[in-house]
Amino acid sequence: MQQNTFSSPPSTMLAMVLDQPGQPLTLKALPMPVPTGDQVLVKVLACGVCRTDLHILDGELTQPKLPLIPGHEIVGVVAQTGSGVTRLKPGDAVGIPWLGYTCGQCKYCRNGRENLCERAVFTGYTMDGGYATYTVAWEQFCFLLPALYASPAGAPLLCAGLIGFRSYRMVMEKAQTIGIYGFGAAAHIIIQVAVYQGKTVYAFTRPGDTATQAFAMRLGAVWAGDSLQTPPQALDAAIIFAPDGALIPKALTNTDKGGQVICGGIHMSNIPSFPYRLLWEERTIHSVANLTREDGNLFLQLAPQVPVKTTTQLFELHQANEALSQLRSGKIKGAAVLVMPL
Repeated sequence: MQQNTFSSPPSTMLAMVLDQPGQPLTLKALPMPVPTGDQVLVKVLACGVCRTDLHILDGELTQPKLPLIPGHEIVGVVAQTGSGVTRLKPGDAVGIPWLGYTCGQCKYCRNGRENLCERAVFTGYTMDGGYATYTVAWEQFCFLLPALYASPAGAPLLCAGLIGFRSYRMVMEKAQTIGIYGFGAAAHIIIQVAVYQGKTVYAFTRPGDTATQAFAMRLGAVWAGDSLQTPPQALDAAIIFAPDGALIPKALTNTDKGGQVICGGIHMSNIPSFPYRLLWEERTIHSVANLTREDGNLFLQLAPQVPVKTTTQLFELHQANEALSQLRSGKIKGAAVLVMPL
């Protein structure tokens, strides 16, 4: 099969590049990547800005490809296909998530847990991502996007939505009262799914963040307060998106017998010691790692039914450092998204 081209891409592209952790991103003109085999070249329309990107930039995730183009919440259009591509064609609207590639052969891939693949490659971490006008991805790990989400508004679904959905799927089906700690990009998406399915949601924010508490109430929470408060009802489950380990014993305190605490982040500060009585009565703590393609397919089928609507703050590509700074300081309501120059 010959390489298939939708429109001839230019010879160079623009990208925001991380040269070393702890340094700001730098805008650079780079050679256009070329898809090979079962890869596709994607013209990036938008890329979400995720808290995981902060963990990479700060060196808390310690093994990035360097230099690195961050970004793993990518919405784009296929511009060119490699010789082995059979499913996608130029012009298709696609989403590219954190999980960039798995081996398909290790014990985890063979038993349906590709999120734990021993040789996984991660978009915007161990392979270049979407803070760029173009990027390359493996065809098998691109999601065809519904028309509703083939825009900057769809970008947060590719990580905040997918990891949030995987976290939410771990909550036992019979759970009715659910607490969400850290009301950012993932929470503002998953609360919509939970409310759609008839759950009662309690939202926990940073102390004093009354604006975000009001935002949570508008999205369907029955109560919103800060993370130090006790909700008016015991929780069947709590999902923690904030990277604060001290929230784990606090969430356990607020869960009922048999309750669950789901940790949805890729990085969290150290968990302080806590008395065993908080874990007793069959409460559990469960971490979430990455995602599977099944998570993505199920979520992208469900999202239009809700329908999930994202609240976004848009930045131009060259404003990536400003977007990251605002995310770090808690100034983003919903999700920050970079949009690419035409």
